[in-house]
Amino acid sequence: MKLDLVDVFGSGPLSGNPLAVVHGGDDLSVDQMLKLTQWLGFSETTFLLPPSDPGADYRVRIFYPGGELPFAGHPTLGTCHAWLESGGAPKEAGRVVQECGVGLVEVRQDSERLAFKAPPFTRHGPLSAEERATAIELAGVNPEAVVEAVHVSNGPNWQLLRLRSAEDVLAAEPVAKAPLGTDIGLAGPSGEGSGVDWELRAFFSDAIGRFVEDPVTGSFNAGVAMHLFESGLARGSYRAAQGRKVGADGAIDCRQDEAGDVWIGGTCATVSSGGEVGKIA
Repeated sequence: MKLDLVDVFGSGPLSGNPLAVVHGGDDLSVDQMLKLTQWLGFSETTFLLPPSDPGADYRVRIFYPGGELPFAGHPTLGTCHAWLESGGAPKEAGRVVQECGVGLVEVRQDSERLAFKAPPFTRHGPLSAEERATAIELAGVNPEAVVEAVHVSNGPNWQLLRLRSAEDVLAAEPVAKAPLGTDIGLAGPSGEGSGVDWELRAFFSDAIGRFVEDPVTGSFNAGVAMHLFESGLARGSYRAAQGRKVGADGAIDCRQDEAGDVWIGGTCATVSSGGEVGKIA
């Protein structure tokens, strides 16, 4: 087995979200995949496999420290990058089709950047009063700053708290612990001259209940973008920033095409390639 390390959604060297991509792990069990993911400690680790769907170029299994995910955004772009760098050739030039838990996901190549088509919502609509109160408490935000609270699930069960401003997003102080399966994100508009349009933060609970801040989150950005475009809060395209509170400086390009599809794009850079993975008990 080989292991690649990829920096995804960075605005410069080592500024995005790290991803581990395992090649040749066909014989690994789910427990072994999860054990390696937990040991590496990244937000996600992916396992690149031959496709089972004839329409796909490759298949990927996506794990985070709490288990397997049907879809995640930065692993989608990072795995596609690793597959291309290892010599993968898509059936259609410039268009890669990934097979994962939600089905087939399209990734487009645009020079040095990759963008995935946001999968459809699995749940979308207002949070209940109880869900809203819990999300506000766990994320540590000022209740008066909350403009809207909605589900933007697309694999992960993201709950979005849309806040008044980027400053409110950056001021949030999340709790240290949360129940397994908790996925809460914040988004607020940035001021003029900031160089970006929206500031995002995203938090998830890990395998031992810690409430962890993710550096840059493709799935959450996809859910937010679909909601913003659908509600008229964004038009055409915009750029989001994420990760500033955890030492990252992620840059995410979000756009809606003429057909209404939403695309989430950014840069991917190989940090290390071809490392050997030993036997996993």
